Amino acid sequence: MVLIQSACTIYVPECSYYPAYMRGLATVSTESVPLVDLSPTHHGLKAAVLAEIAQLVDSGSFTNGPHVAEFENAFAAYCGTEYCVGVANGLDALRLALIAAGLEHGDEVIVPALTFVATFEAVTQAGGIPVPVDITETDYCLDPEAVEASIGPRARFLLPVHLYGQMADMAALEAVARRHGLEILEDACQAHGATRAGFRVGTCGVAGAFSFYPSKNLGAMGDAGAVTTNDAATAHEIRVLREHGQEHKYNHRREGWTARLDTIQALVLLHKLTQLDAWNAQRRAVAALYLDALSDVGDITPPPVPAGSNPVWHLFVIRTSCPTELAEHLLARDIQTGRHYQVPPPLSEAYADYGFANFEMAERVARECLSLPLFPGMTEAQLELTVESVIDFF
Repeated sequence: MVLIQSACTIYVPECSYYPAYMRGLATVSTESVPLVDLSPTHHGLKAAVLAEIAQLVDSGSFTNGPHVAEFENAFAAYCGTEYCVGVANGLDALRLALIAAGLEHGDEVIVPALTFVATFEAVTQAGGIPVPVDITETDYCLDPEAVEASIGPRARFLLPVHLYGQMADMAALEAVARRHGLEILEDACQAHGATRAGFRVGTCGVAGAFSFYPSKNLGAMGDAGAVTTNDAATAHEIRVLREHGQEHKYNHRREGWTARLDTIQALVLLHKLTQLDAWNAQRRAVAALYLDALSDVGDITPPPVPAGSNPVWHLFVIRTSCPTELAEHLLARDIQTGRHYQVPPPLSEAYADYGFANFEMAERVARECLSLPLFPGMTEAQLELTVESVIDFF
């Protein structure tokens, strides 16, 4: 056991959740802690991935190669859905899923006020109108009561975001959707593998949209995304939309996009998918240590974990009245942090013309948020330094 002595005493397990090659080693100097370090997850996969890429180069199957369908089948099985359609990125997943599910110009889509901007971009680019509502303090996701109060005659979709790897309250949101005849599309871009109260991310509603940006829990080596669904018609329509709207080669039924999942990224994702549960377990272990060590430190509000929820900790976001000062203090010790997201999209310049305002909880989280380093393969030394430095600040 490693004992940390400071304002509080915590015990850090002896690397039991770290990859075997990491035990006793540091990915970087113990004097430096990145917000995200991808090298531990790539270490054991590099040789196999490079060997398959060499074969891919020889085959020339760079577009719609066999790895794409193989990954789609594997990710559908992982999520527990009938279908998965690979696309070029998370924004394409959201936008094409909305269109395929029947969004029409002028339809309203209820979205959380705190999210990454792509959630809003997908709605407006698909021809819809975003209706932002506040989040709850219990999960930082859509507030079901606020949703109910925001439903108007033009509302068509609920678009919950499983923010920071924490699944939204899908039981409550599904009940609201049923009462008002709304479709649900999940923004699951930060929550690969998360569960809550019997629900698994990507299986609720008409479809789930995923991003495989490199820093995500399941990340490609470039941009990539996917849509999961149990609806054959929705899956088919997304396949049409991602290929210039064509049913068959040069037979274009509707206007579409170039939004395919590249074969090389599907190849990478196939290798990484086998490790996703183990990497998520490491994220949970680091998060548990943070929660224990920082629970009574200063004015820190730790991230909420509702009963019955099993988040995958894409980000570990604390709240404090002095996030900028704490970030500067940590950076002076070569510890990187992030702000996710200090300007809620409805209050950004990009959506100023809509006149959105007054999202009390979302604005509070945005003001107070600070993301601490968390990634699979994070070493004891890195974790100790981060915890000690946060405690020292307060």
